Amino acid sequence: MLQTVNEGDKPLVWLHGEVRTPPLSQHARVETGVLRQRIQQGESLGMPVSRPMPSIGKRCHELRIVDEDSTWRVVYRIDDDAIVIAEQRRDRGLPTATPPVRRDRRRKGVN
Repeated sequence: MLQTVNEGDKPLVWLHGEVRTPPLSQHARVETGVLRQRIQQGESLGMPVSRPMPSIGKRCHELRIVDEDSTWRVVYRIDDDAIVIAEQRRDRGLPTATPPVRRDRRRKGVN
């Protein structure tokens, strides 16, 4: 799914899924949207809301969204022409799983 908000913003490309209420609260969904828009406009977000994830791949990052009863992770990659949203998941305190971006790269034999 391809999504743009304003002219000049990089489009969002969703590999699968979307941000919904529920499972996210209304507040967390709005916060996610604001952070996504800032990324689309080229802003470099830092801790505590975003961190680089070089273990997943180049230009990959993870948004941290604190919700009422849990924390959500949104894994994304910043490409020259788009922001690729790889996955959204509830943080259960486990190590970061291999998201679709890296699985796809392994399947295609790309590092």
